[in-house]
Amino acid sequence: MSNFIEKCLKGQVLPDDIDDFIDSWHEEDSDQPLHRYLGMTRSEYSLWVADPDVLPYIVNAHHFGKDVSELLDEVEALPLAARSDGPDKALKLRRWIKSEGMWE
Repeated sequence: MSNFIEKCLKGQVLPDDIDDFIDSWHEEDSDQPLHRYLGMTRSEYSLWVADPDVLPYIVNAHHFGKDVSELLDEVEALPLAARSDGPDKALKLRRWIKSEGMWE
Protein backbone atom coordinates (compact mmCIF):
# COMPACT_ATOMS: atom_id res chain seq x y z
CA MET A 1 0.00 0.00 0.00
CA SER A 2 1.26 3.47 -0.82
CA ASN A 3 1.62 5.97 1.95
CA PHE A 4 0.19 9.48 1.97
CA ILE A 5 3.31 11.20 0.60
CA GLU A 6 3.65 8.68 -2.24
CA LYS A 7 -0.01 9.15 -3.18
CA CYS A 8 0.44 12.94 -3.16
CA LEU A 9 3.39 12.60 -5.49
CA LYS A 10 1.36 10.41 -7.85
CA GLY A 11 -1.51 12.92 -7.82
CA GLN A 12 -3.87 10.39 -6.25
CA VAL A 13 -4.61 12.55 -3.20
CA LEU A 14 -4.28 16.18 -2.20
CA PRO A 15 -2.42 17.48 0.84
CA ASP A 16 -5.82 18.36 2.35
CA ASP A 17 -6.60 14.62 2.46
CA ILE A 18 -4.07 13.97 5.23
CA ASP A 19 -6.79 13.82 7.90
CA ASP A 20 -8.39 10.89 6.06
CA PHE A 21 -5.08 9.01 6.27
CA ILE A 22 -4.80 9.75 9.97
CA ASP A 23 -8.34 8.45 10.49
CA SER A 24 -7.41 5.27 8.58
CA TRP A 25 -4.33 4.81 10.76
CA HIS A 26 -6.50 5.01 13.88
CA GLU A 27 -9.04 2.57 12.44
CA GLU A 28 -6.37 0.04 11.43
CA ASP A 29 -4.83 -0.01 14.92
CA SER A 30 -1.45 -0.23 13.20
CA ASP A 31 1.81 -0.94 15.02
CA GLN A 32 3.49 1.35 12.49
CA PRO A 33 4.19 4.86 13.83
CA LEU A 34 1.96 7.52 12.31
CA HIS A 35 4.86 9.42 10.74
CA ARG A 36 5.96 6.30 8.86
CA TYR A 37 2.35 5.49 7.87
CA LEU A 38 2.14 8.95 6.32
CA GLY A 39 5.54 8.55 4.62
CA MET A 40 7.33 11.18 6.70
CA THR A 41 10.46 11.13 8.81
CA ARG A 42 10.09 12.00 12.49
CA SER A 43 11.58 15.41 11.79
CA GLU A 44 9.13 16.10 8.96
CA TYR A 45 6.23 14.95 11.11
CA SER A 46 7.36 17.22 13.97
CA LEU A 47 7.47 20.17 11.61
CA TRP A 48 4.04 19.36 10.21
CA VAL A 49 2.49 19.04 13.69
CA ALA A 50 3.95 22.42 14.66
CA ASP A 51 2.92 24.09 11.41
CA PRO A 52 0.54 22.30 9.00
CA ASP A 53 1.44 24.87 6.33
CA VAL A 54 4.78 23.06 5.92
CA LEU A 55 3.11 20.04 4.28
CA PRO A 56 3.64 21.22 0.68
CA TYR A 57 7.34 21.68 1.47
CA ILE A 58 7.52 18.12 2.79
CA VAL A 59 5.84 16.75 -0.33
CA ASN A 60 8.14 18.82 -2.56
CA ALA A 61 11.19 17.62 -0.64
CA HIS A 62 10.21 14.03 -1.41
CA HIS A 63 9.56 14.94 -5.05
CA PHE A 64 12.99 16.50 -5.48
CA GLY A 65 14.79 13.93 -3.31
CA LYS A 66 15.88 16.62 -0.87
CA ASP A 67 15.72 16.97 2.88
CA VAL A 68 12.87 19.32 3.78
CA SER A 69 15.43 21.30 5.74
CA GLU A 70 17.12 22.23 2.45
CA LEU A 71 13.87 23.59 1.04
CA LEU A 72 13.17 25.54 4.22
CA ASP A 73 16.69 26.99 4.05
CA GLU A 74 15.87 28.20 0.53
CA VAL A 75 12.65 29.80 1.77
CA GLU A 76 14.43 31.42 4.69
CA ALA A 77 17.01 32.89 2.28
CA LEU A 78 14.28 34.70 0.32
CA PRO A 79 13.63 38.37 1.02
CA LEU A 80 11.03 38.82 3.74
CA ALA A 81 8.35 40.11 1.33
CA ALA A 82 8.69 37.00 -0.84
CA ARG A 83 8.17 34.62 2.07
CA SER A 84 5.52 36.51 4.02
CA ASP A 85 3.17 33.52 3.89
CA GLY A 86 5.94 31.01 4.60
CA PRO A 87 6.06 28.39 7.31
CA ASP A 88 7.50 30.57 10.09
CA LYS A 89 6.74 28.16 12.94
CA ALA A 90 8.33 25.31 11.01
CA LEU A 91 11.46 27.36 10.34
CA LYS A 92 11.87 28.11 14.06
CA LEU A 93 11.20 24.52 15.07
CA ARG A 94 13.65 23.19 12.47
CA ARG A 95 16.35 25.51 13.82
CA TRP A 96 15.73 24.23 17.34
CA ILE A 97 15.65 20.54 16.30
CA LYS A 98 18.95 20.98 14.46
CA SER A 99 20.54 22.88 17.36
CA GLU A 100 19.61 20.01 19.69
CA GLY A 101 21.15 17.46 17.29
CA MET A 102 17.81 15.73 16.73
CA TRP A 103 17.44 16.25 12.96
CA GLU A 104 17.36 12.86 11.23
